[in-house]
Amino acid sequence: MPIQHLTLWKQHFPAFINQDDHALRQLMEAALLITIPAGKQIFYPGKACDHYLLMLVGSVKAQIISTDGREVLLYHVLPGDSCVLTTSCLLGDNHYPAEGFTETDISAFAIPAYVFHRCLSQSEYFREFVFRNFSKRLSDVIRRMEALSFDSVDRKLAKALLAEGCDIIRKTHNELAAEAGSAREVVSRHLKRFESYDWLSLGRGNLRIIDTAALKRIAVQDTAE
Repeated sequence: MPIQHLTLWKQHFPAFINQDDHALRQLMEAALLITIPAGKQIFYPGKACDHYLLMLVGSVKAQIISTDGREVLLYHVLPGDSCVLTTSCLLGDNHYPAEGFTETDISAFAIPAYVFHRCLSQSEYFREFVFRNFSKRLSDVIRRMEALSFDSVDRKLAKALLAEGCDIIRKTHNELAAEAGSAREVVSRHLKRFESYDWLSLGRGNLRIIDTAALKRIAVQDTAE
């Protein structure tokens, strides 16, 4: 293994060095040191995944494009991180469902897919490392998507409720869903959440606003970036 590579492993993934693990040692020796300048697309929807990446320097952003053309950030890959989409594609033998761009100049270890799978089957430490990082990053992505979705629906629903200009609102969940641009089931869940916060009270065929100030705060908040 080149001295430069060994130094980078010690600096960014020191636990790898300390393992008495033949398969892990083979993985480290097979890793390719890559550098990519800022502003480059490194994966896109439909692209095959052929390397497992461990970030050393810089930042990569993974994003999707919404139906209205907005860029929606999924997560950043920073030094010491692995990429959750790359891991997912390798584990499931799938292609990328999103796109990734370098935000700065980056350097990373790129591990060929066949080496990744071999080490995954032979090294208990590497399996734990891969799935621990995958689980954490996947949880972060899910929380972000929930925040984006819930913030949007909450805001639109609060606006629809306040637009009535009165405390007693005689509208069905279907009618409120149409005004909020969402599905009835989704709006019903959000209304029940609002009720659990004591912002409103649900009745048969109507609802009563209890905390107008809380709805106003939700109605004017910005969508999570």
